[in-house]
Amino acid sequence: MPDQELSFLGRSALRTLKRLRFPGILDQMVTSYPSEQNALDIFKNEWSSKLPLARSDLQAGPIPLFEDPRVHWAVCEAGGVANQRVLELGPLEGGHTYMLQERGAASILAIEANTRAFLKCLILKNIFNLHKADFRCGDFISFLRQNTERFDFVLATGVLYHMTSPVELLQLLSRVTDRLFMWTHYYDEAIISGNPNVLRLMAGSTKNTHAGFTHTLHRYEYKDALKVAFTGGTKSHSCWMERDEILACLHYFGYGDIRIAFDETDHLHGPCFAVLAQR
Repeated sequence: MPDQELSFLGRSALRTLKRLRFPGILDQMVTSYPSEQNALDIFKNEWSSKLPLARSDLQAGPIPLFEDPRVHWAVCEAGGVANQRVLELGPLEGGHTYMLQERGAASILAIEANTRAFLKCLILKNIFNLHKADFRCGDFISFLRQNTERFDFVLATGVLYHMTSPVELLQLLSRVTDRLFMWTHYYDEAIISGNPNVLRLMAGSTKNTHAGFTHTLHRYEYKDALKVAFTGGTKSHSCWMERDEILACLHYFGYGDIRIAFDETDHLHGPCFAVLAQR
């Protein structure tokens, strides 16, 4: 950029800017015709989500998160989200956000702590015109501790097992919604003892009490996962809960109508299930 265009910065700031070096900056320039694929290719080979069939012309990742049967089940079981305010925790790449808008949500507040995932969400917001979505970069636990708003529906897919204090998350969510959907891994000693991929990451158990609810936390170390395209929690470890204690905790915080689906004991990354909890 010519100096005269930067003159508003002042001489000191201009000298500082000139001293900055950006290795390989020309490699970051796009010289082809403007396209949506160009935007996706900013994160080439990093995408998890396969885009919906209607946009099969675009290449991203392999997992059909824009057509996720878990979210379809949850929304149907909950009676729909049309004209409702939704809170989404950890949108990853906006696939579930897209599904919520397609199903008529009035607004979707989606909070993502992973900065690369947040930027991916913005790319897909632009591609799919997700005008009902408000993506915010930050920690949803910090948000929930201060939040005074209520939401008609909360979507928390793939986040509970990434918490170090999962019961606190459930307590905070119980304050803001009467309808909560989660998909999560859980700890089961008999199952995990036969899964070396998960067993090697488990690092002991401790008893804990939060808000009067006593439970067992099973420490899970991310280890080598932190060195790649990490999509986990904000710390180097998390704590898994046991299946029965997750359900008991939901009852403890006032959810009387609990429905379960997609219960898998043979999942590569550990046993998991989907839960819709309602008052």
